[in-house]
Amino acid sequence: MARLSFARSALALTILAAATMSQAATLRIAGANDILTFDPQGQNHQTTLAYQQMVYEGLVRYDEKFQIEPALATKWTFVSPTQLRFELRKGVKFHDGAPFTADDVVFSITRAMTPPSNLTSSVQSVKEAKKVDDFTVDLILKGPSPVVLREISEARIMNKTWAEKNNATKAQDFKANEESFAARNANGTGPFMLVAWQPDTKTTLKKNPNWWDKPKGNIDEVVFTPIKSAATRSAALISGQVDFVVDPPVQDLERLKRDANIKMIEGPENRTIFLGFDQFRDELPGVKGKNPLKDKRVRQALYQAVDMAAIEKTVMRGLGKATGTMIAPMVNGWTPQLGARASKYDVAAAKKLLADAGYPNGFELTLDCPNDRYVNDEAICQAITAMWTRAGVKTKLQTNPMSIHAAKIQKYETSAYMLGWGVATFDALYSLDSLISTVDPKGGAAGNFNCGRMSNPQVDSLIQQIKTEMDTKKRDGMIHEALQIVKDDYNYLPLHDQIRPWAMRKGVTTIHRADDRPMPTWTTKK
Repeated sequence: MARLSFARSALALTILAAATMSQAATLRIAGANDILTFDPQGQNHQTTLAYQQMVYEGLVRYDEKFQIEPALATKWTFVSPTQLRFELRKGVKFHDGAPFTADDVVFSITRAMTPPSNLTSSVQSVKEAKKVDDFTVDLILKGPSPVVLREISEARIMNKTWAEKNNATKAQDFKANEESFAARNANGTGPFMLVAWQPDTKTTLKKNPNWWDKPKGNIDEVVFTPIKSAATRSAALISGQVDFVVDPPVQDLERLKRDANIKMIEGPENRTIFLGFDQFRDELPGVKGKNPLKDKRVRQALYQAVDMAAIEKTVMRGLGKATGTMIAPMVNGWTPQLGARASKYDVAAAKKLLADAGYPNGFELTLDCPNDRYVNDEAICQAITAMWTRAGVKTKLQTNPMSIHAAKIQKYETSAYMLGWGVATFDALYSLDSLISTVDPKGGAAGNFNCGRMSNPQVDSLIQQIKTEMDTKKRDGMIHEALQIVKDDYNYLPLHDQIRPWAMRKGVTTIHRADDRPMPTWTTKK
């Protein structure tokens, strides 16, 4: 009887295992633009970060409501306002089997802080990382910080020994087109392991069987395919070649919604799409001896020459909400006053401003835009190029894939450019410091995406105060003041807050994310 009972139990376990195996699934995702690097400090680019976070983890992470929860740290305590102690999770292994310890945390935080890291924003509050023992680490802060935990959610932890062995102790210098071992290979602690990344072709991840946590879904393999062509992307979803498209073409949305085999989910992103201007060089290419963009009147003219109502209606078709500021409504610091447009669309007023600034016949300008990153990015730029030309600024459009565009604007090789900025911390400081602070000549977090190199000492002073002010009301007031100065000075041309639809086969169930990052650990596929 005992043997019979054991045999029945063994059979039941076999059947259960087989059922579990049959439930495991491959999630095939498509998107318009590719991953740029697998170095976790190589490039602050949303598609890249989305797949890196499947492989690499931080000390903390966001839950489904974007609240901070434990990840590689199980507990944290403020020993003092500038000393934050983390107790690390024990028993965690990197994908190569190496144990996770405090040495890896100190190494990775220091690496993120050190140029040419492009993720200095994730550690901008940190002065030093110090090992207390094998499973305890202190972060010494530059000053009290109300957002340090949200910042370090993007500070991914690498294995120190692996990095040293593969000559990857410093972050990849992406804008210098550097190739490195860590850019093409990965060794994290996360729920998925990198099998292969073939740039512009395919990325394959497989489930980490030794992950310390338990997934909520049944995905055991992720295959990501960049498909630049809008028509091909839609066709791949309709035919079932892919399961999930993160950026379905706007012109195909109604057709996709009518397909019984496809479902759509959408929501606002924490991302604002804007145009930036070179406000640094004394001579703009095509304008001998002058840089018109240094003149506020010229920047205002370009602002007033853009018909946002037309762009919303004919280009975005409901997937963008016009804004007057550099942060989205879900980001701390946003107000309706800031969100209102600074001045109305008025071509005649734009022409007068240009004439008053000394350019009655306009000037020549090149607008640089990505063509595979944001919702209808190239179409938006085509419309703006025509609008600026109509106002008297003879504008040439230059479009590139995001991999080329990102490096170009970070090397300051542009006069005017499009960029979209998602706020990883959901706090305005993230945008203020990266986009608006005067560029740090040492390569720190300040101004690391201030690609037009604007500089305002008054705003810089406010940003420094915002970093350490713990009184919420006072801090929010300083955020408002800083953003209002930038708005009034037309340092940037905010366009809209992006709304992102996701399209998927009807058997896929997942949770829409305001940061536009698919989460296979929260996804099931039938």
